[in-house]
Amino acid sequence: MKKSLIRFLILSLVFTLLVSACAPATPAPTAAPAEKVEEPAKPAEEVAATDAPAPAPAEEPGVAPIDPPIDLKLAYVPIMKFATAYVAKERGYFEKYGLNVEMISVKSGTEAIAFLSDGKVDFGGVAIVVSLWNAWAKGMDLRIIAPGAIEPFTDSPTVFLLRKDLFDSGEVTKVEDLKGKVVAVAGDPGSGGEYLAAKALQRGGLSIFDVELVNIGNADMPASFENKAIDAGLLGSPYADQVISAGSAVAFERDITPGLMTVAFVASGKMINENPEVAKRFVLALMEAARAMQGDDYLSEENIAAYLAYVSSTPEDIKTGVPVIYDPNLTIELEGLADVEMVHRENGRLEYTEPLDMMNVVDNQFIDWALENIK
Repeated sequence: MKKSLIRFLILSLVFTLLVSACAPATPAPTAAPAEKVEEPAKPAEEVAATDAPAPAPAEEPGVAPIDPPIDLKLAYVPIMKFATAYVAKERGYFEKYGLNVEMISVKSGTEAIAFLSDGKVDFGGVAIVVSLWNAWAKGMDLRIIAPGAIEPFTDSPTVFLLRKDLFDSGEVTKVEDLKGKVVAVAGDPGSGGEYLAAKALQRGGLSIFDVELVNIGNADMPASFENKAIDAGLLGSPYADQVISAGSAVAFERDITPGLMTVAFVASGKMINENPEVAKRFVLALMEAARAMQGDDYLSEENIAAYLAYVSSTPEDIKTGVPVIYDPNLTIELEGLADVEMVHRENGRLEYTEPLDMMNVVDNQFIDWALENIK
């Protein structure tokens, strides 16, 4: 009986151990997945400044060129006072605005006005001459739309010259001594050259009728001094510098009309009234050229090349000569214009006796527009 009980207990133990060994193991507990932590959203300004690429700056709208380009003709006297047109032509400012400008060289402003009156040219770079004043008095529809160069207040490149041998000998030492002498100007009676000569002669109490005035082109005047065909003459840059350098003449009177606008760009009323967009772009191109000629840029290689395309000179003469002054804002001084007209009236060169209203000879709208649109 005891043996049977013992056998039963042993078998029960073995069975229990077998069941335990065969049962699947209880899996170890696992950690719960970590909860995702959301970062706070960045402010919109920070996203734009850091994450998103910076937007490209918007381009300022420019002045549209005339399309299709228009062919124009500009008559000019080949002196440095009209160099804004040379730079505008050679450096592509005219072309930039759809203007194909043909440059036509003339001997004087009188000739340019005749071309304008006959409709042969669209614009003129001219001295403020008698024919222009008379045209205004008769109601001819021409207007000054931009200045050329202006006279510096000091060291003007426009010089009243005296033949050197007359000065060295003591025959002529002051303006009064020029009475009866041959004085050359570029242009007919009433030209811009005559006006400047008259202002120089006034310093010695003389008028243009106290001397023998002769009309000789600027480019021909250096030879006239050298050949002793003239006693005195009025010349601008670069020809005055050439004559002085050659030893043919000396500077007799300088700074004759400080700050004066003696030359200008003019347009016909037809151009102004029928093609104002063309006139606007013409003046804008001149203004861009003037601003490209300020300070040291006056003698840049590009500008010197442009000057030499239209005036008879050398790079050395231009570099050593007195710089011509170009107002970057193309201001038209009405007071100076009134003086030009008064001198011509007093010399009997005009066909009228009452002064003209300067507001009837100037149209400032194109300069105003250019100032608003230039970059």
